[in-house]
Amino acid sequence: MTTTTGTAPETRSFEADVARLLHMMVHSVYSDKDVFLRELISNAADACEKLRYELLSNPDLASPDTGDGGQPRITVTLDPDARQLIVEDNGIGMSEVEMAEALGTIARSGTRAFMERVTAAKDGEGAQLIGQFGVGFYSAFMVADRVDVFSRRAGADTAAHWASDGLGSYTIELADTAQAPARGTRIILHLKEDAASYAEPFTTQRIVTAQSGHVPVPIFLKEKPDAEEKQIADGAALWTRPRSEITAEEYTDFYRSAAGQFDEPALTLHYRAEGLHEYSVLAFLPSMRPFDLFDPDRAGRMKLYVRRVFITDEAQILPRYLRFVRGLVDSSDLPLNVSREMIQESPVLAAIQKGVSNRILSELEKLAEKDADAYRAFWENFGAVLKEGLYEDYARREALLGLARFKSTAGGDWRSLSDYVAGLKDNQTAIYYATGTDLDRLAASPQLEGFRARGIEVLLLTDQVDSFWVTAGVDYQGKPFKSVTQGLADLGLIPLADGEAPAAEASEEAAGFIAYVKSVLGDELSDVRASERLTESAVCLVAPDNAMDRQLEKLLAGAGRIDAAAKPVLEINPRHELIAKLGTLAEGSSLREDAARLLLDEARIADGELPADPRAFSARLSRMIGSAIK
Repeated sequence: MTTTTGTAPETRSFEADVARLLHMMVHSVYSDKDVFLRELISNAADACEKLRYELLSNPDLASPDTGDGGQPRITVTLDPDARQLIVEDNGIGMSEVEMAEALGTIARSGTRAFMERVTAAKDGEGAQLIGQFGVGFYSAFMVADRVDVFSRRAGADTAAHWASDGLGSYTIELADTAQAPARGTRIILHLKEDAASYAEPFTTQRIVTAQSGHVPVPIFLKEKPDAEEKQIADGAALWTRPRSEITAEEYTDFYRSAAGQFDEPALTLHYRAEGLHEYSVLAFLPSMRPFDLFDPDRAGRMKLYVRRVFITDEAQILPRYLRFVRGLVDSSDLPLNVSREMIQESPVLAAIQKGVSNRILSELEKLAEKDADAYRAFWENFGAVLKEGLYEDYARREALLGLARFKSTAGGDWRSLSDYVAGLKDNQTAIYYATGTDLDRLAASPQLEGFRARGIEVLLLTDQVDSFWVTAGVDYQGKPFKSVTQGLADLGLIPLADGEAPAAEASEEAAGFIAYVKSVLGDELSDVRASERLTESAVCLVAPDNAMDRQLEKLLAGAGRIDAAAKPVLEINPRHELIAKLGTLAEGSSLREDAARLLLDEARIADGELPADPRAFSARLSRMIGSAIK
């Protein structure tokens, strides 16, 4: 039966983010625009797989008969005379409300990050970024000056029509069901003049075969609207085939189609687990950071299938610190007729999660051993994310510590903890580290001076997560991690490096001046003491023994997680020439208090902070300079 509607189309404006994205697509100078077809076919395959899942609990959705024997399919129809390309599926379809939400708003996580990168990039770089990021449906506007979408949701009596030229608004209306598929979605691209070749059979078949030949839904091509269709992709699931029969190019094409990436996979993992639980895994390690890598929800992107039926892409198959991995798991044991929520609680899924997570970490260990350059590239892309596991995953902490790489005062390339432990000094009982936000500033920190004088390597940790995992009671081969900016340095038992002269004895005047500073600044500090860690600088700030590290304190304060910071410790180098001279100032000198407060501000500045009172700091500095030139 044909249902018609007399309602006028409603014109709506795109969300601001969509409008920006469409502007990029319409005006794109990206040369390889073939990506649009991969994106549309990927969406169509997802719609077919969603229907296949819904049919398990509601078989009536298969009605009405679409003339395909109930089998999912995607049909690409070409019309060179009208300069049209049509992509149609018999999947789940969309209602009018779903269509407005799916095509008028940003749904994909990471899209805003993508747009910010493109906006900030130079012309050529921005165009290249478009090809590195799957922009879904909107990519159609790279080749079309108008797009019509007709859709009918499975089980619905009505159809909807969406249309836009991509220039800021779209229309949406109920449509005559005769214009829409019996079930599913039909997308009509009115191709731009310079994109007319996409209506040519050779061009389109080449692109579909190369980019989408391994989607798990058969694809058919009609070279003209009235021509016989031919099958150009069989819909065979790539992961069900033996590894020996699959080429690297086929893996790459599948990765790009399934993951929405445009890079080459840095590592491909394809295997079948057998035993208590049976499942197939096809997972990829990207060679580039996905744009959604640091989204607040930290969601994974692994898809879950059960006996080739797509179930969900929201199951947490991998821990969040492995969210950069793309791919799928196809289980033979999980039940099909239960909800996604119940599957998430299944002990079978828990076993799969454990097995896949351990296997990925094992593959990373092998990569680190066999190909140092490839592992270095991986770490530079994803190390900050992997280190989240040091804080969150106690069971795998030892393996993660073995995979971790660090910059350090040893200089040069990334260092492993086994490298660090191999260079421990006599009487050294801890692994020392410093946290901050800038590697060069961290390397120049005054708190490192005593360690450098003894040849002790210090790890330089600049990722935000570093301030958290080091507080989780972590140790490596029995050696605890100790901050060089917290508590006493305890360096007395470690000998100086060859060529380092022992420090001179502190004068009584310097000791007296340190006592004076403590009396003046006692309310602002938890302690003022002579320093064992300073060899070149006059002063530095450290955290008290039982307080949190100062960098962690700054992060928590910036996030509003703590109300007040702990009072720091001011350490003064009693052997420093400046301190020795300040110790000779007469007790009644007005410069003594100025000097004490300037030293505290100097320590704050060296720590990347501002003086507590910039105006008072300036006045004190002026007085000190004035007295020096009299």
